[in-house]
Amino acid sequence: MDYRDAGVDIEAGRGFINQIRSLVKSTHRSEVLGGLGGFSGCFQLPVGYTEPVLVSGTDGVGTKLKLAQDLNRHDTVGIDLVAMCVNDVLTVGAEPLFFLDYLATGKLNQQQLTQVVAGIAQGCRLAGCALLGGETAEMPGFYELAEYDLAGFCVGIVEKSRMLDGSQVQIGDVVIGLASQGVHSNGFSLIRKIVQDSPDNALSWDITPEFLAGKSLGEELLTPTQIYVKPVLDARRAGIEIHGMAHITGGGIPENLPRCLGAGQSVQIYPNSWVIPPIFKWLAQTGQVSPQAMFDTYNMGIGFVLIVPQQQVEQTLTSFNSQQVNACKIGEVIPGDGGVVGLVTYSRRS
Repeated sequence: MDYRDAGVDIEAGRGFINQIRSLVKSTHRSEVLGGLGGFSGCFQLPVGYTEPVLVSGTDGVGTKLKLAQDLNRHDTVGIDLVAMCVNDVLTVGAEPLFFLDYLATGKLNQQQLTQVVAGIAQGCRLAGCALLGGETAEMPGFYELAEYDLAGFCVGIVEKSRMLDGSQVQIGDVVIGLASQGVHSNGFSLIRKIVQDSPDNALSWDITPEFLAGKSLGEELLTPTQIYVKPVLDARRAGIEIHGMAHITGGGIPENLPRCLGAGQSVQIYPNSWVIPPIFKWLAQTGQVSPQAMFDTYNMGIGFVLIVPQQQVEQTLTSFNSQQVNACKIGEVIPGDGGVVGLVTYSRRS
């Protein structure tokens, strides 16, 4: 016997690396040293920093991958993978420098996994970071033949004096919400349960609810996570004073927004300050999910949050809306114990 008899095709692995080489090269930054195929990736720190701080983050895509595999569409989940990491390191003000991925599968399917890596490369280009390397593991018997899993790791950099740590946030600061592109990459276990447990199997990924205007439910749910890196960094470089940032992922606004506050602070949400996208209303009604559970699970239309001083609000809104990122005032910082006030009442809005 040989390794191929056990289900692992070494030649296919080599062919896959050659196939994705150009995708990796498309994310190149001048600080990258060497090329694809070594035991490690090397990256030289950018010049111009006095006290550079490296910031790291890691994440996955979760059970959204099951939807991609059910629909045999793999070109967007790589963007999700990058977004979940780079948006996290962005919250302290860091510029993403490089990204590495880990891809595990039951059997290496070059066409399928090249689509995945194409998405990862696209996400890296959107974030301005280099795809420095990765690992592909063929694991027969651990994953089914058409299954794969993803994990990612990102490193960014920020000047120490420019880091955001909660101490900059002041009572009276305004909370600016940046629109999501939909569900992003959280809560898909609940979504899958809503669809799978529908009476008489009435729901499937192929249905076209009226509010989607001809798009299927599956297509809508595979819309990738928005990457906020470039517009946020551009705003800071333009002199906009951002006191805090939060990436709205699992746990929604109630769990993630307080993570960027200082001691003795809470957030009051303004009533009717943004329109909740129809997909969330459909999920709530179809799955009979309570308003509290919806806000505890999903971003509800706000994918990233900025906290700015009152005198910077109009400049901030203009900056993001000019870059086709919908931005609006959604609340303000008030004295409190770290909570978010007003979300459940807000969610009753039609």
